[in-house]
Amino acid sequence: MNYSLFLARRLSLSSGGRRKSPAITVSVTAVALSVAVMLAAVAIVIGFKREIREKVVGFNSHITLYNLPQSGDETNLITLTPSLRHLLDSVPYVTDYSLEASIPAIFKTPGDFKGVYLRSLNGRPTADFIRANLEEGRVPDYTRSEDDRSIVISRIAADQLGLKTGDHIDTYFIADDVRVRRLEVAGIFNSHFDTYDQVMVYGPLRLIQQVAQIPATQGTSLQVQTDDFDRLERNTADLHDRLIRATADGTLFRYYRVDNALNQGAGYFSWLSLLDMNVTVILALMTVVAIATLISGMLILILDKKRFIGVTRAMGASTVGVRRVFVYLAIRVAVAGMAIGNVVMLALLWCQDRWHFLHLDPEAYYIDFVPVQIDWTWVVALNAACLVVIYLSLILPSRFVARISPAEAVRNE
Repeated sequence: MNYSLFLARRLSLSSGGRRKSPAITVSVTAVALSVAVMLAAVAIVIGFKREIREKVVGFNSHITLYNLPQSGDETNLITLTPSLRHLLDSVPYVTDYSLEASIPAIFKTPGDFKGVYLRSLNGRPTADFIRANLEEGRVPDYTRSEDDRSIVISRIAADQLGLKTGDHIDTYFIADDVRVRRLEVAGIFNSHFDTYDQVMVYGPLRLIQQVAQIPATQGTSLQVQTDDFDRLERNTADLHDRLIRATADGTLFRYYRVDNALNQGAGYFSWLSLLDMNVTVILALMTVVAIATLISGMLILILDKKRFIGVTRAMGASTVGVRRVFVYLAIRVAVAGMAIGNVVMLALLWCQDRWHFLHLDPEAYYIDFVPVQIDWTWVVALNAACLVVIYLSLILPSRFVARISPAEAVRNE
């Protein structure tokens, strides 16, 4: 049996007649707080990235195809041809695609007006996104004819024009001539993305095609959803290559411009990348705090256990073996602190994810609550890394045991 581990498991952490040394209590508390802060930092950053990504993708889709005008072709409209549909159906990572159209419009009320873009609510992912951010009303079902004049507007537009669900609004479309439609507000959404909320209004694709006088197979872009956002750059390049090869061999008869959400929301993703450095700094600082308090606690334990060191050394225990006893004791303290920090913080994170009791200013953070995401891979990796770093950092200060003479330690006690 490993006698160092056996002694570390049996040795008391008491000091000076107390049940537990104050240094041990401080060490456990410091480790618990450090682990809790590290878990919170990682969970919040992952949560922020998830929420911002979902908002950017909700307004833009993973990949967007645009028509690339050729010589003598002035139209920017993309046509969902059978050959293009067949190609997208054959791509393994494409999970959904839909034709999208948008047109500039002017909302006019008796006392005010506002310029907007009326965008089609055609794809299921976009409808799910709007439904997730809906504050009032409903998302219309545009497969029903009775919803042909129903729209969903943003909270900003509703407040500016004094609209609520069920109200009707005169809408002016300016193309070759002016066309007017009277539309009904079916729902009001609020994504807290003011850049998009200021101008985006969602309505039926058929209405936009009718007003713009374009066929049912044409739109301004084609929205494509994929199965893995983390592989978006690779999938975008692969789809672009597939389209070029299909055009070269005559399967397709047009060239397409391919874009993705990473480019369309580059400013937001650049902002999120800055958070990674903040998390790195927090992890480093909290690790230093935990190690410093554990080293202090271990040194105090060594001084308190001088008689134990003298007796074990006199009985033939090696210096290395006694050093391991105190390293294992410090690890024992660290594990207790890590367990407390994990249980408390994971419980708080779960409650925040469920009830959103911590709020934020949406004008600054694009979201009105602190988003969290508990990634168990990160939780396990973080705890394992902390344990390894703590163990390695305790080896050097444990050499203090070698300075204690067995005869002197026993004589003094």
